[in-house]
Amino acid sequence: MPLDKATKNQIIKDFSREEGDTGSPEVQIALLTARISQLTDHLKIHNHDEHSRRGLLKLVGQRRRHLRYISRKKPDVYRELLQRLGLRR
Repeated sequence: MPLDKATKNQIIKDFSREEGDTGSPEVQIALLTARISQLTDHLKIHNHDEHSRRGLLKLVGQRRRHLRYISRKKPDVYRELLQRLGLRR
């Protein structure tokens, strides 16, 4: 269940630092957040899907590592990113 191309391109455009930026932590965190919310909705319907649950936990851990990195390097960007994505910390 990957993100569709239009959604992914919109997220990249909204969170990129400059044109063509797809690898910055901000973009990666935003993409992971979208994927996590998609998987969460899937698991609400299919609550016995353990393979997807494991994938969800891996994505959450990946996002946590990216958030930890950006909180150390750029605390102001970190706070703004949490607010824009609606995450709590």
